[in-house]
Amino acid sequence: MITYETILESKNYIDSFGGFKPQIGIILGSGLSSFADSLNDKLVIPYKDIPNFPISTVKGHKGNLVLGTLEGKNIICMQGRFHFYEGYSMQEVTFPIRVMQLLGIKILIITNAAGGVNKSFSTGDIMIITDHISRMPNPLIGPNDERLGTRFPSTSEVYDKELINIVKAVAKKENIDIKQGVYVGNTGPSFETNAEYIMFRNLGISAVGMSTVPEVIVAAHGGMKVLGLSVISNVFDENAIEEPSHQEVLDNVERANSNLLRLIEGVLQQI
Repeated sequence: MITYETILESKNYIDSFGGFKPQIGIILGSGLSSFADSLNDKLVIPYKDIPNFPISTVKGHKGNLVLGTLEGKNIICMQGRFHFYEGYSMQEVTFPIRVMQLLGIKILIITNAAGGVNKSFSTGDIMIITDHISRMPNPLIGPNDERLGTRFPSTSEVYDKELINIVKAVAKKENIDIKQGVYVGNTGPSFETNAEYIMFRNLGISAVGMSTVPEVIVAAHGGMKVLGLSVISNVFDENAIEEPSHQEVLDNVERANSNLLRLIEGVLQQI
């Protein structure tokens, strides 16, 4: 069972490594773990060594917490996340966000690999998440601990507008064609049906995935500012149906890694 005390135990374990005080948290999605390699003075802590931490079971998720510096900021990076479809509860899926909260994180950058629904998107595009639709159980269901946040948090502007403007400015400076749109979070692990893709497009949704939304809700509950970035791993086309695969997702995301790195580095410079 996840309690304030179990979160605190994990936080204290991380603190024991020299008292590193992270300022910014970054979650790296499928195929995006290499970003952590750019950190300086790295300390790598496997999830399996952290008390109460879940273990990532999905290919493309290394399962490490990486502490280091970049652009003068103290960073804590998750190389891989946890998903509801792995069999974890929503409280377990979002447990690392709670640990980051107790570590003092105020800004959370969340990345993911997502399927493109918007017809103007191309494989390898990066999309700023401007809002989301959740098709998952809410991770705040159950008893509320006021030490972590209010019973009824607002999520009307959960994606921070200032951070969105910063990443847009960085993209323009770096000549990166960046998209923006609404992300829908599904439970997975099955990919969406053709009818679902068409429904999402008709609803004005631009990208679809199996993560992120629970983490964002808990981050909002904990008073964090959130920037969400989706790497478009494939684009749905009802006129040329191709069977998606997880390996395809990893391969396509790898090609967008350099642009994602430049964007995040630029954002870190301006925060």
